[in-house]
Amino acid sequence: MRGELLNVWDKVWSEVFVKLSKHKDAPNELFSELYDAVIPLPLPPTEPAEPTQYDEDGNLTDPAEIAEEEAYKDALEAFNAARSHYEQAVSGNTNARRWLRTELPLHITSESKALRALAAVHEKVRDIGGDGLSNRYFILVQTFIDKYSLRYDLRRPFSIHPTLPGIFARMVSNLKSAAEADAHLANAFHEFEDALRDLTIEQTPNRIKTCIAKQTNFLEAIGSLAPNVTGNTLGAICNQVGTWPHEKVKDSVKGLYGFASDYPGIRHGGTPANKLREIEMRDLVSVCVVLFGFAPYLTDQLNSVDIYSIGEAA
Repeated sequence: MRGELLNVWDKVWSEVFVKLSKHKDAPNELFSELYDAVIPLPLPPTEPAEPTQYDEDGNLTDPAEIAEEEAYKDALEAFNAARSHYEQAVSGNTNARRWLRTELPLHITSESKALRALAAVHEKVRDIGGDGLSNRYFILVQTFIDKYSLRYDLRRPFSIHPTLPGIFARMVSNLKSAAEADAHLANAFHEFEDALRDLTIEQTPNRIKTCIAKQTNFLEAIGSLAPNVTGNTLGAICNQVGTWPHEKVKDSVKGLYGFASDYPGIRHGGTPANKLREIEMRDLVSVCVVLFGFAPYLTDQLNSVDIYSIGEAA
């Protein structure tokens, strides 16, 4: 699952916008309309404060005020040029298609902007082409989401919602990104990934145990960095993070940690008498998913609102 729309935004042009332009209800000025929908109107620069120091001929004398005036003149000139270009682009200029394709990557720089652009295009298409064109656009976007396994569900008339697999995929992706900022965490995460990949060679109990052990090692490493945490075992970290909504949630994580510590051969020698059966792939899938599911409680390096987000933030 690629998950993020931004990662495949460069393909939206050919697979959505160009195909939309070939629909029988698409107006000749479609790309001008799309430009108006997704490219922001240029904003004028802020005027500097009124100068205070002049010579007897009325010329500015303060170097800082002179620099501010020059900078404002340059910014105003750039704004006028941008405004003229924008007005040409949205008024049906034949170059609008080329300009839009060139400028889209400059403005669509975040997941939220990409999602807002898709919604803005739908609103514009509905206004200029009616049900036929807006339905074609909906189908093109839905096909695009399915093709690239994006983490969204598209519903009519046009609303984008996160999916549960997408939320989990983004959480793990953000967890990995957080780990990359610290050499120790990055190494711990890479060791877990290596153990997980080794299962493609042979799905043995020993390899499964190694994978679970490496995952708990990583959670201990990132959890030990949480505020007010001094412990370095997952059990101690659970007792100190203070993020739990209920004791039973904390107990469930500690229970999994107890399993990893008590089951023979995962983290320690364990207690052979407590082993009910040999560990297998169902345990790998279940335990690994559940352990990462608790990660937002164990670290302050994940933004849960952002993980769920469909792009409300800028």
